[in-house]
Amino acid sequence: MKHLFSILTAFSTILLFGQERRSIFHEIDSISQRRWDSVSLDLDSLANPKLINFDVHFKDTLVIRDAVVVPAVTNEIPVTPYNFLKLNQPKRWFFYGQNNLVFNQSSFSNWNSGGNNNIGVIGKINYNISYKNNRHFLDNHIQLGYGFVASEGESSRKTEDFINVMTNYGYDIGKDFYLSTGFQFLSQFSPGYNYSETPDPEFKDRISRFMAPGYLNAGLGLSYNPNENFQVIFRPVNGKFTFVADPYLQKAGRYGLERDGQSVRSELGALLNVLYRLKIYKDINFVNQINFFSNYVNHPERVDIAYNGTLNIRFNRFISTVISLDLVYDHDQLQNLQMKQTLGVGFSYNLGLENREKNKKLIKPFVAP
Repeated sequence: MKHLFSILTAFSTILLFGQERRSIFHEIDSISQRRWDSVSLDLDSLANPKLINFDVHFKDTLVIRDAVVVPAVTNEIPVTPYNFLKLNQPKRWFFYGQNNLVFNQSSFSNWNSGGNNNIGVIGKINYNISYKNNRHFLDNHIQLGYGFVASEGESSRKTEDFINVMTNYGYDIGKDFYLSTGFQFLSQFSPGYNYSETPDPEFKDRISRFMAPGYLNAGLGLSYNPNENFQVIFRPVNGKFTFVADPYLQKAGRYGLERDGQSVRSELGALLNVLYRLKIYKDINFVNQINFFSNYVNHPERVDIAYNGTLNIRFNRFISTVISLDLVYDHDQLQNLQMKQTLGVGFSYNLGLENREKNKKLIKPFVAP
């Protein structure tokens, strides 16, 4: 009986140990299965895969959505259309604006050296609006300026007054050459006076006013623009028109008029325009523009010359100095060299798409489809 009981006890022990061992193996298998399920692929999901695009951004890169990437342009106003002509986009408008405002003021009280209280203001704008479509482009410039000084005991006197509108159409024929046609319009806003002869002038003392004179140049030729700082426009067929819309100023010899009462003087000749910007330093540049015109019909050797030189010195984003020199020689108007020089330090603000690259602020032109 004892032997039977011992055998049954041993058998029960073996059965319990086997069951416990199977339970341990089952737990181990469950843990392994969970680990496998966590890292294994879901084969059912491969039947309908979903792909996701990831944007890769490099360090120090500013991403602007839905914006056209254009070549970097400094905060200088573009003087030639070179940069936007090299864009690969088929249709784009290009816009850039520069605004300048200069104040001058002096006040005296019991000042031994003497002097008059005065205040002066000069405002200038320079806008570029251009369009490019494949090999065709249209370049438009609008330059306006007006300034005056008011002194105690004297009437206000203007110190700056000009309107300059230019449009140029071109067709790319390769190697930086373009078939070119366009026009330039020049005039002023308000009446002008000779203050040395009439210190306190009235309207009847005027020597000029809007469209008296007004100048229009229009022609056909070629332009050459190898880089952003150099451009040559040559028009072998160019009409030059001088308008004097004020009957009071329509006198023979004034502004090249050939007879009294003449309101328009027409000339046909050749025009050559050369523009060159010299970058002296990082924020200092000197823009030179010279214009030659020769009349085919009347004394072609008497070449009309107009030169403008502008020195731009930029101290920061808003403060700048502009020194300009204008020289004009037109034998039909005045057989002497005409000269105008201005200097201004004041507020300047550029319009454009601002971007920061490597801690440098760049003013880029607006570009739109």
